[in-house]
Amino acid sequence: MRESIKNRIDAVRRGEVPEGYRTERAMLFPNEWGDPVPLNTVLTENKDRNEDLHFGKEDVLSVSGEQGIINQIDLLGRSYAGESVAAYHIVETGDVVYTKSPLKENPYGIIKQNRGVPGIVSTLYAVYHCNSPITGQYLENYFSIDTYLNNYLKPLVKRGAKNDMKVNNEDVLLGRIPLPSLQEQERINEIIAQFDRALELKKKLLEEKRRQKQWLMKKLLDPNSGVRLPGFENSEWKEILVGKECDMFSGGTPKAGKDEYYDGGTIPFIRSGEIAKDETELFLTDEGYNNSSAKMVEIGDLLYALYGANSGDCAISKIHGAINQAILCIRPKRIDRMMLYYLLCANKDLIIGTYLQGGQGNLSAEIIKKLTVEIPVDIEHQRKIIENLRIIDDALAAHETELAEWQKKKKALMQLLLTGLVRVNA
Repeated sequence: MRESIKNRIDAVRRGEVPEGYRTERAMLFPNEWGDPVPLNTVLTENKDRNEDLHFGKEDVLSVSGEQGIINQIDLLGRSYAGESVAAYHIVETGDVVYTKSPLKENPYGIIKQNRGVPGIVSTLYAVYHCNSPITGQYLENYFSIDTYLNNYLKPLVKRGAKNDMKVNNEDVLLGRIPLPSLQEQERINEIIAQFDRALELKKKLLEEKRRQKQWLMKKLLDPNSGVRLPGFENSEWKEILVGKECDMFSGGTPKAGKDEYYDGGTIPFIRSGEIAKDETELFLTDEGYNNSSAKMVEIGDLLYALYGANSGDCAISKIHGAINQAILCIRPKRIDRMMLYYLLCANKDLIIGTYLQGGQGNLSAEIIKKLTVEIPVDIEHQRKIIENLRIIDDALAAHETELAEWQKKKKALMQLLLTGLVRVNA
């Protein structure tokens, strides 16, 4: 790193504004970039509607915080469009879209560029064309930093009584952002795109490792697969009833709207989407726990998601906390916990396909209790299967850690580029 860049970064860390830079509304940028630019001078609202029905329900786009603008069917598995899409906004390639749907990290909505094919979005979205001297990709990069996005939208957006966003499409453009030259924008975009390509390769490698694990689980845990570990080619198997071999219980949720049940709580409240995590978003107070059906689980317990977006997922708990009604805690009595964990993981698709036709309905403790699975009679055979699958789990964890570190590096790089602390106009 050049000494001049290091000195600028050190100055920022000390809370100082580096020489040749200035701040405005918590935005740091070089004096050379000039005054921040109002977005209504570089963006124009796209008011084109799908009145001729050129686009159908299969062309409806969704805006995802993680994946950007993507075909709704590809993202969600189906179209959620209304009876008619004639009033939907047309989104051209390169257009920028603002959605008022709040996310945890972005309570005022998100702004993304359509890098894919043209399509349509519902009237709840705002669509804008980009005009020189700004590129839509630079705008998306800028607003992918949560602090920048939230600081921009907060003064413009009002929240309604139902926590909905109150802002018209024109007012979204009233804020200002620092803007480098078009040449520097394009250079910044290319550097970030190169980093994204490296990240994408790492994500694909991780997905391939996950597929390999799933394949191996199904083969090693199926007595009829023909795949056996050395030394156990003739091992016998037995069928067990899960409910007979395990104790099980679910939790509950304290009554909503009772601040005293949540505010200042210290009991981690695990929800179905958090069964594999080491932290929770919500906490319960002792009063909230005692006045609900929530149940405590221990670190190492086997947790199973009964319903929600991740129905059928299972995990070994990393948290000593309380569970809600969407989670089943399974405590084996006579079989190895990890063996049952891997069996449930390997049979997830079969369980979902049998009991949740078309994604409808919920799993239940009664369904899980009635499941039958086959396990090797030989305890040493069980131990070897677990040992081999744990090796893959460790490799997956290492890949996940590496991916997370690269994502942190990307965020740090973007902050350096988008504040101009690192200049790339040459």
